[in-house]
Amino acid sequence: MPKKKKIRVKVKKRKLKIKNILILILLIILIYNMIIYILNLKISNIYIVNNSLLTDKEIINLANLSDYPSFILTSSKDIKTNLYKNKLIKEIKVKKELFGKIYIYITEYKPIAIYNNQLLLDNGSLIDNIYDLNLPIIKNDISSIYDDYIASFSLIDSDILYKISEIEYVPNDVDKERFLIYMTDGNYVYITLNKITKLNTYNSIVDQLEGKHGIIYLDSGDYFEIKEESPS
Repeated sequence: MPKKKKIRVKVKKRKLKIKNILILILLIILIYNMIIYILNLKISNIYIVNNSLLTDKEIINLANLSDYPSFILTSSKDIKTNLYKNKLIKEIKVKKELFGKIYIYITEYKPIAIYNNQLLLDNGSLIDNIYDLNLPIIKNDISSIYDDYIASFSLIDSDILYKISEIEYVPNDVDKERFLIYMTDGNYVYITLNKITKLNTYNSIVDQLEGKHGIIYLDSGDYFEIKEESPS
């Protein structure tokens, strides 16, 4: 029998193309640099909306945005967490827009008086009185009706609150929620908590007095009495 010829199988060795490897490496480097660049893009503008007592600078500092950090890595949640540390802030809305813009919408609690040398807010909190506000000063202890006081006096318009210099708790046998209010224009007002919204008509009441000053009784009867001296 004739001998079988051995068939040689040629194995082709694939040569890696250096050019393709270099292109792949360059592409990876390019993508990496683009990601790093995007992550490092700083916040371009910060807009603070609706704040009243808190300044823009205070809010930016409290939110840890004073150095305008990375826009991508700065989360709305972190901004809110930092801002809610301030007891004056009631609600926060953060909106991030294109080109590195951040809008922070602030709702503050309403200051309603100075009590024990602190600022009393309409949620019952007391904070350091670091703001120059012409708010009424509560002269004596209201702890026995604290919550009712806050719920009622929060209903007074801010422009009327700024016309009150002092508030004194003066309960009597008829009403345990009676107050004497010292107005900045020299008038005195007796009022009870259940009638507190009558104070919002104070300007129209004064217009009817034709320049006279005295005591306005809004706690009962709604009448006016001229007094040369302050009530006792």
